[in-house]
Parts: sequence; C-alpha cells; structure tokens
Amino acid sequence: CGLGMETTMIIEPVSWVAFGVGVAVAFLVSMAWYSPLMFGKGWAAGSHLTTEDGAKMPKLAMAAHLLSLLFLAGVIAATATTSSLGAAVLAILAGAAFSVSNSAFAKKTGYAMTVDGGYVVVAGIFMILAQGIF
Repeated sequence: CGLGMETTMIIEPVSWVAFGVGVAVAFLVSMAWYSPLMFGKGWAAGSHLTTEDGAKMPKLAMAAHLLSLLFLAGVIAATATTSSLGAAVLAILAGAAFSVSNSAFAKKTGYAMTVDGGYVVVAGIFMILAQGIF
C-alpha cells in the first residue's frame, strides 16, 4: 500500500560499503579511462574537444557524472539484495545505450561513442564486483 514499506525492504539489506566502494572505484576508473594514457586522446578528438578542454573539467558535467554513478550504484545495490543479476546487467546496458545515443546525437565518432558506452559497462562491472566482495 505504501512506497515507504517497499523502499524500506530494498534499502535495509543494502551493503552501503559496497555502494560507496562501487561509486568511488567507478569514479577513479573514469579518471583513468578518459586520461591520455588510456582512451582520452582519441575520445577527445572524436568528441570534437581539445586536450586543453580536459584540464578544466566542467562542474555541471562532473556533478552529473557523480549523480549518474550514485543512481547506477543504487540500482546495482537494490538488485543485489534480491539476487537479480539479470536486472543489474539490463540496467547497465540501458545506461550504456543511453550514453551511446547521446554521443551519437552530439555527432561524436564511433570511437568516442564506444569509449563512452564502454565506460558505463566497465563502471557497472566494478559496482557488481563491489557488491560481491562487500
């Protein structure tokens, strides 16, 4: 009958340590993923940015990135409480598909779209691993 009861059932057994570790690791992975040492140079070129653009990170983009990681970690944590790995994988793939579609609308190259979508999948994998470990 109430949202409160259903929400309580999902939130109580969540591993908040796994949630936090998953977000932190996914955020750190993004720093490496988009760095010049990994995919950053090709991604920047394919996103029509210069390498100087990366030196001054837009605050709104960083806030939205962190918020999206929190939301994804919440979904992963909730599915972990019910052993719904399939739902977690579908959520990750949906996030990756949204990322790729947004990249396509922004007229990024195929390489940049793959980097963006691939990051969402990798972030989700680390979040699932965190739930399994913690």
